[in-house]
Amino acid sequence: MCVKVLMFGWEFPPHNSGGLGTACFGLTKAMSALPAEVLFVLPKRVKVSADFMKMFFADIQNISLHQVDTILYPYITSEKYREIHGEVKNNLYGRNLLEEVKLYGERARAVIKNLNFEVIHAHDWLAYPAGMMAKKLSGKPLVVHVHATEFDRTGGNGVNEEVYKIEKAGMTLADKVIAISHWTKNIVMKHYGIPESKIEVVHNGIDASEYCGQNNRLKELKEAGYKIVLFVGRITLQKGPDYFIKVAKRVLEFNPKVYFVVAGSGDMEQQTIKEATALGIADRVIFCGFLRGQELNDLYASADLYVLPSISEPFGLTPLESLVNGTPVLVSKQSGVAEVLKHALKSDFWDIDDMTDKILSVINHAPLQRTLAINGEAEARRTTWFECAQKCLNVYNQVIRV
Repeated sequence: MCVKVLMFGWEFPPHNSGGLGTACFGLTKAMSALPAEVLFVLPKRVKVSADFMKMFFADIQNISLHQVDTILYPYITSEKYREIHGEVKNNLYGRNLLEEVKLYGERARAVIKNLNFEVIHAHDWLAYPAGMMAKKLSGKPLVVHVHATEFDRTGGNGVNEEVYKIEKAGMTLADKVIAISHWTKNIVMKHYGIPESKIEVVHNGIDASEYCGQNNRLKELKEAGYKIVLFVGRITLQKGPDYFIKVAKRVLEFNPKVYFVVAGSGDMEQQTIKEATALGIADRVIFCGFLRGQELNDLYASADLYVLPSISEPFGLTPLESLVNGTPVLVSKQSGVAEVLKHALKSDFWDIDDMTDKILSVINHAPLQRTLAINGEAEARRTTWFECAQKCLNVYNQVIRV
């Protein structure tokens, strides 16, 4: 029997700024091979193509267009919202980010009127109000998918109370909560008071066929005998870019023939650049901005080691991306991906000495690097979105039967 799923998100490749859009794409594509039909709702009409499912865009005035102009981005700050909002004259926009989230929730009314579905699936806090509205109006069961919490995004400091309230309301109203790791499950129980019996852990996956990097970037540096250590992700508190720079300083004290490459953008970018300068290693740190697609795959393939030093990482898709491109990884013990990878080096994000030792071991010993790369790649290729989709389908069947 085919399960009809109404799914709320807010980004989808190629219009995504982080791992959530990648996760939504991988999960929904894998679901197309299962007895499930996904009706995916985005807040704004964008040029996306997904022939494996139906896509809708929230619009309260003209359902045939399924469109609403919003400026929802997964990691937008209040300051960035005001910056963009100040340039736009449109009464569809909210006065602040929280109002915008509520507007998306209200416009869910128009979407569900003409749709038949059996279960609602909402991804992260920006989509929770839309999911809650759909449950209220339809009476259908709601599943919320926790990809990150305020405690991850802020490192536990300066939690936004309004965002926290939306997160907790969504998790409380939901019939089931999907956490993308046991790390996230523990946060949901501890900080949101959600009972363990209500939470299902469903790890993310990867479609290895989407990644095929060539070892041709930074070719001159490699030919000159330099090693490349890579960071990919948002340059923000949660991801630990400051720890990456501190580790770079220590590694270079022992081996000066190393370049540290930072791919990404974020609110800590300038601070991180200044820190590299203050530590006297600006000539050994390359900031190459936000990359995607083949450029990013080639960078993964060219590196000798990928490092994920996150303070609190619900999962972490980038280590899997690195591994399927043939590059070994060092990941924070405070990450969900550490739960699924045995053939990866692991350190506490704060343990600069341990990370330094492990990086030096890899770049100085080719046999260790090759072993980690070969075994890690095989392990990553077994961590599939199809497995993730099957587990989500099991969750749907649980709440529908109830």
